[in-house]
Amino acid sequence: MATYDLEEQEQIDILKAWWKSNGNMVILAVAVFAATLSGIQGWRYYQHSQMIKASMMYEVLQSVMKSGDTKKTRDAAGQIMEQHPASPYAARAALIAAKANHDSGDVQSAKAQLQWASEHAKEDEVRDIARLRLAGQLLDEKKYAEALKQVEMTPTPAFVGLIADMKGDILAAQDKQTEARVAYQLALDKIGEKSTYRQLIKMKIENLGG
Repeated sequence: MATYDLEEQEQIDILKAWWKSNGNMVILAVAVFAATLSGIQGWRYYQHSQMIKASMMYEVLQSVMKSGDTKKTRDAAGQIMEQHPASPYAARAALIAAKANHDSGDVQSAKAQLQWASEHAKEDEVRDIARLRLAGQLLDEKKYAEALKQVEMTPTPAFVGLIADMKGDILAAQDKQTEARVAYQLALDKIGEKSTYRQLIKMKIENLGG
């Protein structure tokens, strides 16, 4: 029994000595871990709350848009873009603002918002819509080189046909008939068989001649 007590005391003494040398480091490590965990949880809560706010603001924007008030629509969209630029709602808001500006005749502002949406979109589909609309606007302005840049990036599968069709329009406007035909054919191949849009693409190919 005495031997056991002695061994036990030796172990206690060793533990005390180790704690004296390393105790502060252990406490610090635990404190850092706790603070990190708390920080991660706090950041996640903040992100979640910001996403909810952005969602609510986007709902308001949609209601304002339906009212037809261009200024209120632009203001509501601008608030989302400014206050929640990292949320997926920001690029969607930019698309809405761009349409409102375009419809009111403010083409330059519409282009700026489409450019912003194409660069900041969190959703690939929203990015493709922004690029497609911007390319169309640049085509109307006969800024062919800039328009082509918007449609030369790889789109999502759902937009391959539409992007190819826009590319064909730009090339056709430059009298690049061979390249335009290739783009239109890709569009025809990618757009669904039941789509009424196919007939329009076929007409574009026929109009190229040759």
